[in-house]
Parts: sequence; structure tokens; C-alpha cells
Amino acid sequence: MINLNPLTQPPNQADLLLTHEAIQPFIHRTPLMTSANLDEMAGCKLIFKCENFQKIGAFKMRGAASAALRFTEGERAKGLATHSSGNHAQAVAMAAQTLGVPAYIVMPHDAPKVKIAAVKGYGAEISYCVNTPKDRQEALDEVVLKTGAVFIHPYNDYGVIAGQATAAMELIEDTPGIVLDLILAPVGGGGLMAGTALAARYFSVQAEAWGAEPSNVDDAARSLVQGTVQSNVTNETVADGLRTNLGDKTFAIIHKRVPKILVVSEEEIVTAMRHIWERMKIIIEPSCAVPFAAVLRYPELFAGKNVGIILTGGNVDVVSLPF
Repeated sequence: MINLNPLTQPPNQADLLLTHEAIQPFIHRTPLMTSANLDEMAGCKLIFKCENFQKIGAFKMRGAASAALRFTEGERAKGLATHSSGNHAQAVAMAAQTLGVPAYIVMPHDAPKVKIAAVKGYGAEISYCVNTPKDRQEALDEVVLKTGAVFIHPYNDYGVIAGQATAAMELIEDTPGIVLDLILAPVGGGGLMAGTALAARYFSVQAEAWGAEPSNVDDAARSLVQGTVQSNVTNETVADGLRTNLGDKTFAIIHKRVPKILVVSEEEIVTAMRHIWERMKIIIEPSCAVPFAAVLRYPELFAGKNVGIILTGGNVDVVSLPF
């Protein structure tokens, strides 16, 4: 297993290549899918990177593995810890299991039951908290103090960002006959968005990385306009993976390299999710329907373009679907 050096600044091209090599034991190279029906609906060529087929069912496995490999064996021995509503929690739990160390996960009490069950399935010890950034962090601090485990931030960490960048790297590499104009990713804490922007910068001929987020939690769009990190007054959105605010590290990269973050309504998210379920016959969670919802809402921005979309995860509770 390859150990990686800690990153103290945004990863460069060499960092991303080494990261991709190092995390191979932890990840699948997920497939690309297309749909002529959705292309017609959108008025552009869509290429979906299906991270819903990733280990633990989401792209988060990439960032968790990348960050875990940047600690020494001695640091990892006491365990890996994090706070997360679900996908990052599963990723850290599985990374710990793969490395043979404990995992300590703080989850909000209202996290999807399917994600809680999955985290337990990887052998992690779960602590519950109120679903606010302050409560998450306070609960996490208690766990780290008690266990001595090392903290893997869900997104505001250069190692995590480097890992998340590998999804877009593969998307670009696996479309050799198509020159992508745009790569879309949903924005929560910004780890995937920042990584996608770096991958587009270093590995694409011309693609720009654009973000998409729910209008109910549009802190990233407002942050891009204001030039400083903004917060949300609510976290009420069907896209449970996008309720977090940007961090300083993710924002700095996004502010420099992401020209647009588009917002969509709750209804548009649910409609886009349903279209993908029905037309592509695959399971996706609400958060990863957000970029496709943006394509449908702003057709003039995408007309005739080649658009890559990262489908971020498929960990949805099928007994409580939003449609």
C-alpha cells in the first residue's frame, strides 16, 4: 500500500496522479453511461460518471482513502474519526476497515437510516448529534479527545480534495473521443467541486467545471458572488448530502476555478432524480440529481455542448422516496 505525503496547499497535477495511483485498492473505476432520451430532453450530449456504483455507493470513498493514506501508521492506529450525514461516514468506516483500524463516526440523528445501517455494517462506532455544524463539531471533538483517533474532515482538507478529483480525472480520461465542454458536480461542502475544478484544469483540453446546488442551501452560489464564505439559514433540502457550508480550503479553489454555480428548486431536483431512475434504470440519491436538474432549468447554457455530470451516489432510502 502506498502512503501519501500530507498536503499543505491545493494539490497540483503530480499530487493528483499519485493520489489516483495510491487509492486504487480502495476504489472501483466506475463506468460512464449515456442516454439518448435524456440528451434529447436536455438539448446537449450528457456523459454520466456513475459514482453511485462506487464502493460504499458514493464518490466519498476516494477522498476518505486519500486522506487516510496521508497519516502515518502510528497516527492511524488509534482510529479514524469524522462527522457526516452518511456517505463520508461510510467511506471513512470502510477505509478504516480496509486499513485494520477502528472508526468513530458522528452522525446527525436525522441521517438517512440506510446510511446509518451501512456505517454500522462497516464496524464503526457511531455517536449521534443534532444536525448543525456546531453540534457536529462539538460531538466530534469529544470523540477525538476520548479515543485519540485522527480526524478526516468531510471536505475541507487538501487530501480529501485530491481524492475527490480522481472522479473527474477518470471521466476525462474515459471520454477520449469526446472533448468535454463542461463538467458538472453538486456542491455541498465543496470537496468534490474543488477537486473537479482542479481535474479540469490539469487534465482537460477545454472543460470548465461548474457547480449546482439547491436554492434552499445556496451558500456556494452566494459565496462565489460575494467573494467570501457565506452560510445558510436552513438545511432543509431533499438533497441531504448538500446541507453543509463551504470551507476555507474548498472555497479558495472554487472561487478561483469555478465560474458558475447554478441553483435549482426542490421540485426540480425531484423531477431530475425521477427522470434518471426511469430513463437510465439506475438508483441515484437526490444530491446527485442536482446537476442534471440545472441542465434542465438552464437549457440555454448547455445547448449543443458536451457535458460531463458526476452522479455522486446511490445511497437512498427506497422506502421513503421523494416521488
